[in-house]
Amino acid sequence: MGIEMVAPNRKRNKEFLELAEVTNSKSKTRKCRRRQRKMSPVQKLYETCKEVFSSGGAGVIPPADDIQRLSSVLGALKPADVGLTPDLPYFKMTVARQTPAITYQHLFQCEKFSMGIFCLPPSGVLPLHNHPGMTVFSKLLFGTMHIKSYDWVAGASEKTLASALEETLASAPEKTLASAPEKTLESAPEKTLASANPSLVGCSLVQAPTGVRLAKVKVDDNFTAPCDPSILYPADGGNMHCFTAVTACAVLDVLGPPYSDPDGRHCQYYIDHPFSRFPDGGVSVPEDEKDGYAWLEEIEKPEDLAAVVAEYRGPRIQEN
Repeated sequence: MGIEMVAPNRKRNKEFLELAEVTNSKSKTRKCRRRQRKMSPVQKLYETCKEVFSSGGAGVIPPADDIQRLSSVLGALKPADVGLTPDLPYFKMTVARQTPAITYQHLFQCEKFSMGIFCLPPSGVLPLHNHPGMTVFSKLLFGTMHIKSYDWVAGASEKTLASALEETLASAPEKTLASAPEKTLESAPEKTLASANPSLVGCSLVQAPTGVRLAKVKVDDNFTAPCDPSILYPADGGNMHCFTAVTACAVLDVLGPPYSDPDGRHCQYYIDHPFSRFPDGGVSVPEDEKDGYAWLEEIEKPEDLAAVVAEYRGPRIQEN
């Protein structure tokens, strides 16, 4: 009994393979769409940050379209999306400390970007600090917060307070410390320049800081959720800022790139002095605009700053 041999139909096989490829492609697309529909808002934020900061680095600002895209994703976040409610214990007032403790929830960090949430009880303060070489997105999730921020004045070089004090002494009346012998000044550790210039009250000659620098106020206002995310840049947008909780509030920060001491991105704290406190060093500012400027003095991390880390209890981020 013979076996009938049938020649393969190549045309039909080709059509079958093409149909299979189209079917698989559609299947993958549907799976991708289902995955996107199931993706939590915080996962979407993570995925967007990965794309936006993929080629970033210190001093690198993402393209305008990417900034808008990330701002839109961040702006859509709600407290429930990250497992927060205003009745959590770290939003409550405490009487044990004069300055309320701030709680930080860590979401994610890599060399390109970091994500985290600051939880502030009423009157909680994140002191004035900088973001060297960073682009930072901040989303107020709930509550009311006062934000004051500064940018360095372009072209205004750092001016040491010591030189500022020398100028004040040189121009002071004869019966002030300017006329005192140099060794007298050196041997008077408790002396200040208050008698030479009342505007310099509290500026000790012995404890003079290494330098102060002129900055311009960028923002000085209250913000209440829901509101658009704020964005600051390496040299604009209020790179140095201070957060003060008017009510209990929470803010989600995205930093690109994150702080890194080995890479020179150290978190530097400051105190601000009115423009009139120190000699202007030749900087010309109209009288009616002086309230919009301040001298920023570098300081160590404030001793009364208490920050505790709490476990993030929102949806898990799937790293990939």
